[in-house]
Parts: sequence; C-alpha cells; structure tokens
Amino acid sequence: MTTVDLLDVPAAARWIADRGPERIIAELTDALAADFRRWPELDKRPRVATHSAEGVIELMPTSDGVTYGFKYVNGHPLNPSRGFQTVTALGVLADVHNGYPTFLAEMTLLTALRTAATSALAARALARPGSRTLALLGTGTQAEFQALGMRTALGVTHLRAWDVDPAAREKLVRNARGLGFEVHEATSAADAVTGADVITTCTADKRNATVLTHDMLAAAAAGVHINAIGGDCPGKTELEASILTAPGTAVVVEYEPQTRIEGEIQQLPPDSEVTELWEILTGDKAGRTSGDQVTVFDSVGFAVEDWTALRYVHAAMLADPATRGLLQKVELVADPDDPKDLWSLVAAQVLQPLP
Repeated sequence: MTTVDLLDVPAAARWIADRGPERIIAELTDALAADFRRWPELDKRPRVATHSAEGVIELMPTSDGVTYGFKYVNGHPLNPSRGFQTVTALGVLADVHNGYPTFLAEMTLLTALRTAATSALAARALARPGSRTLALLGTGTQAEFQALGMRTALGVTHLRAWDVDPAAREKLVRNARGLGFEVHEATSAADAVTGADVITTCTADKRNATVLTHDMLAAAAAGVHINAIGGDCPGKTELEASILTAPGTAVVVEYEPQTRIEGEIQQLPPDSEVTELWEILTGDKAGRTSGDQVTVFDSVGFAVEDWTALRYVHAAMLADPATRGLLQKVELVADPDDPKDLWSLVAAQVLQPLP
C-alpha cells in the first residue's frame, strides 16, 4: 500500500499556531534564500493561467530533478462580496524517481506564509538598515502576515494602514495591535506612506490601478523600499509607471519572463532594466547601492516559492514527533502488487459488501 501525507486546513492552522508564525516565516525565509541561491539548477517556467470574467485559476510547477512540486491557486477579486475567499490554493510534492506524489497540502494559509517570507527575503536584501515603519496599502488577508514578515526581517514596529474598505482596515488594526504593533489607521494612501521606510501594496482589483503614485513618495522616508505584491496577472498593476522609471530606482523581480506578463513591469518596454532576486543573493549583481535609493520588489509570486514552502513544511512536521501526527495518511496512488494488473484492485472488491 502506498500512502500520501495529507495536511488539511485545521491541521495547518494548528501547526502554525503551535510553531509560531514568526518562527515559520523566519525559517522559511532562510529556506527560500537557499533555494534562490541555486536558481540556475531549478526547472522554471511562467505559471499556466486560465482567465475568466470572474478571476483566474493557475497551475505553478517546478522541480530540481529530485522533487517535483506544483500549486493550484485561484484569484477571484469579487469573491468576498459573495462570501468566498479571494485566494484558495493546494499543493503537491512528488518523487521525480517514480512520479508518485508524496505530500498533498492546503496552501491558502501556506501561500500567505510563503508570500510574507518572500517579501521578508527581498526586504532583507533591499531595504535600508534601521527600517521600522511599514505602510500597508491594502489590509486584506495578506496584511497581518506581511507585517510579521517585515518584523522578522527588519524589526518593523510601526504600521500605517490604508484600505478603501473600512471593515478591512479595522480588522487589520485590531489584529496588528494584538500582535504588538503600533498602528496608525490612515485616512488615505498618501497619509499611510508618510514617513514609511517600507511600503507594501497588496490589493485585489483585477485592473490597472494606481494605488501608489510617484508624488506620494516625497512624503515617505528617504530610500524607501517598495514591496509591490498585488499585481499578479496581465492587466493588473498597482504602481504608477513613473515610480519604476525614475532615475536611480532599482527594480527587482523573481522570474523576469513571468513578471513581464503579470507584474508592474508589464507597463514598461520589454528591454527595461530589471534584476532577478537570486542574482543579488548570490552576489552576481548589486541590490541597494545607496541609502537614499528607492528600491522596488515587483513580486508576482513564483512556483519555486511554493515548492520551497511545501518541502519546508513537510520536513518540519515529519521531524517533530509532536506534529507528525497532524499529517493524515491517504491512499491516493493506485499501486497493485503487479504493476501491470490494475484491474486486480477492482476485482478484489467484487465480493466485498457495500458499506
């Protein structure tokens, strides 16, 4: 009998609460750094996206030749108004040797953690030392995780939060204060970015929006780092293009072929200069070059991050006897004694009474 480890939503939530989200984000940030440093070895491709009027459904695969992984994820901006989550996801790991799946996991919670860890990794490489104030433009499901990620990476203590939805702002303020942050509930996006060392844009509208303008940056701290994570499909952006083209601004992406399609740089000519994050982490290219330089991480989310998260979570849970029991064993692989006799699995049930 071949079984697959299964991590469902209740077990994932319990594991996150017990291990601690900040510890997980910190460990996952280090795991991501290790995998980004071996970027040229990994199989990479833009995600496969199926768009509709309501949203998008995507498959995100990658492999290192030993372990294959993919994530199924949707993005439906109007879902909350209908009582559904904007984003849901699940992920799979498989053994490249025989193609058998080894791990099946919910990835809605895990995606929030890996996105926070990816933001933390980029901020660790690009933000000014001493950055303590984070502006959040968009306070939906990602916001608390982003705040924890920036506290883990930079020591952020102050949040300035803005969202067009007052209920979302109030939710973030309540939760963030409970997590120990000092929070300013902003009256506008411009108010939110005032004095900010880091600005995270994380909105869901599937359109070319201008959440952050170049003029707003004059009120931010010198050398602000912009963590743009809301743009993730064609025709969906958050930054005014002039932010990206301003002299001296460093624009950093995950995987350029995908970001050209989905990220903020879809607004720019195809030969505009960008740097991939792995190049900074390996020392092949410079990141921030001065204290007053504006840096932009144009993050759309990439399959390697999900693959890293799945491998990290699975290994961490198996290594800890206290959490190993949260994994269920499910028979998802049809694996007869004779590999050429699949019918035997049916035949063995013919004389068995129905439950």
